[in-house]
Amino acid sequence: MHEVKLENAPVMLCAGEALTDMIHRGNEEWVSRVGGSTWNVARALAALGERTAFAGAISNDRFGDALWAASEAGGLDLRMLQRVDRSPLLAIVESEPPSYFFVGDDSADLHFDPTALPAGWMDGLQWAHFGGISLARQPLAARLVDLARELKSRGVRISFDPNFRNLMDERYTPTLEAMATLADLVKVSDDDLRGLFPGLELDAALAKVRSFNPQALVLFTRGAQGASLLRGDERADARSPKIDVVDTVGAGDASAAGLLRSLHHHPERSLQSHLHAALAAGSAACLQSGATPPHAAAMQQLFEQLEGEVS
Repeated sequence: MHEVKLENAPVMLCAGEALTDMIHRGNEEWVSRVGGSTWNVARALAALGERTAFAGAISNDRFGDALWAASEAGGLDLRMLQRVDRSPLLAIVESEPPSYFFVGDDSADLHFDPTALPAGWMDGLQWAHFGGISLARQPLAARLVDLARELKSRGVRISFDPNFRNLMDERYTPTLEAMATLADLVKVSDDDLRGLFPGLELDAALAKVRSFNPQALVLFTRGAQGASLLRGDERADARSPKIDVVDTVGAGDASAAGLLRSLHHHPERSLQSHLHAALAAGSAACLQSGATPPHAAAMQQLFEQLEGEVS
């Protein structure tokens, strides 16, 4: 049987949730913004020049239209983005203090169907990124874990960012362990560790994550305090470059994208240089308001700045 080849098949795939943030501005004033952790990583990868697809399902209404338009404008491969006649997934965001809850019982994201993706879509795939609340929402989570296992069996490298939210209770633990065990790269923040392992000190929580897959590369971010990159007995530490911060929203997603790009194009780099690439991308995203993807030129400039400081 003739095997179908997908023209310009994606090199990077991000699978999970694309949603609408409903942000409270006070006095019952709300504003909507396109978002979603894995979708933000996809947009950041595309902005940095990677041939990237987002795999997920969105609604057939104005919220879905906005996500589709932003995906198209961001240069994503739209062939993996499915549209279904279900309600949108909404993240209700209270800004002071920052908190989230989600509205989406039987919403569009839960109806993503990996078996309906176009033939040949895996042909050129090098990395697949998973995470966010998509892995805490059934039946979607089970489908995504199965997809990650299939891709791993085909030699695709797996990236995982839990991106903790309060719906990740004890029912999430098996998924956390399964994905961390599969992952070649785990990205986790200090806030993630506090949420995932309440009662554990940060060092103990980080060790817990690493114990699931001791050979995985782990990016541990600490906001303004910088980040660490760990693999086996190796460790690199660095502070973020000095910039005039406009907005930190989406910085973590951008840092994951920057690291994936560095790992894909520059496998010969040292752990320290890979970490610099992650911090440069995250910081470049902070130069703009909202979850806006970083500019490749800004990332490169900040990367060179960080490399120069240690040369």
